[in-house]
Amino acid sequence: MIRARGRDSVALGEKEGQPVVDRCVVDPWERQDSESRQAFEAFAVYRDLGPARSVTKVARELGKSRTLLGRWSRQYAWVMRAAAFDREQDRLFLAEQAQARREIARRHAKLAQAVQSKAVARLQALDPRELSPSDLLRYIQVAAEIERRAVGEAPAVAGAAADEQGAGVAALTDEDRRARMEQLRRELERRLSEDAQ
Repeated sequence: MIRARGRDSVALGEKEGQPVVDRCVVDPWERQDSESRQAFEAFAVYRDLGPARSVTKVARELGKSRTLLGRWSRQYAWVMRAAAFDREQDRLFLAEQAQARREIARRHAKLAQAVQSKAVARLQALDPRELSPSDLLRYIQVAAEIERRAVGEAPAVAGAAADEQGAGVAALTDEDRRARMEQLRRELERRLSEDAQ
């Protein structure tokens, strides 16, 4: 059987593959073929009341007999139809949320690319000789972290790595520190030139 999203649905006919309109399949929350206009209008009020819906509330709102509405409710399966409507509304809401998340992710990716291109341009304009040793070290740490994440490695443990590097740098003589900084500067320049290519 074909599930329709409206009063009419199109199915392939048995003769020569010609389209045939099937007018019997409707969504449960729509007016059913045997349902009167008044019964459907009462159902629509019931359906639209949401989780707190009741036949009594519909009777009060429409000024109709509770007995009549109870009969329509049983005859036209209001509880089941309203539950189907609620599920469809939830499905639509979740689809809208997923679409909104995709749009946000696209927007954030474009923003990140723009910021990244500005940062790379600024970084390439820097003269590494004008950077302080701590600036140079921080650039290298950030670059290494970005590289590590780009290949799927876990981020470095900030506290342990910083402590190890800090203790190692503190133990160096001034001359060794300068030599290490020069080595780090050359490494940064190499990475920047590789990124520029």
